[in-house]
Amino acid sequence: MVLSVAEWLLMHPRCRRATALHADARIFTSLPRSGTVRAARLLAEVGDCRARFPDPASLMSLAGVAPSTRQSGKIKAVSFRWSAGKQLRDAVCDFAAGSRHASPWAAQLCNDAIARGKDHPHATRILARAWLYVIWHCWQDHVAYDPAQHRALQRLLHQVQPMAA
Repeated sequence: MVLSVAEWLLMHPRCRRATALHADARIFTSLPRSGTVRAARLLAEVGDCRARFPDPASLMSLAGVAPSTRQSGKIKAVSFRWSAGKQLRDAVCDFAAGSRHASPWAAQLCNDAIARGKDHPHATRILARAWLYVIWHCWQDHVAYDPAQHRALQRLLHQVQPMAA
């Protein structure tokens, strides 16, 4: 029987302790609905070498959530990025899909993509790309995710408040 990473993490309390003791654990556990397993997967896949990802686009490309653009002459094609870190893509997309249930910003972003005609996996990758931008900045600045500092979330909440009144 082969165990998934999530099942292995749940079975091994030493791994959970090691994640909790990691210097970047508070960044990844502060994300909405990241929990211990999702935070550990993200932390394991992203790693702790900040120089590896000099900008958010490099992290998005390796995760396979940025579209691949090919151009030759007058023809330009944008498609799914097949060459990517599959484990990283799975970890990021799993987190993004779960975050929709705890973050109104994430839910709206995903719903807007579906309304534009994207299928669910594509909408999840769009949301994952947006989250990686946020995660990269938190990770580079060594700060935990704070919804009060998330400008897109705050704009959405201020739009909803006048409607509710």
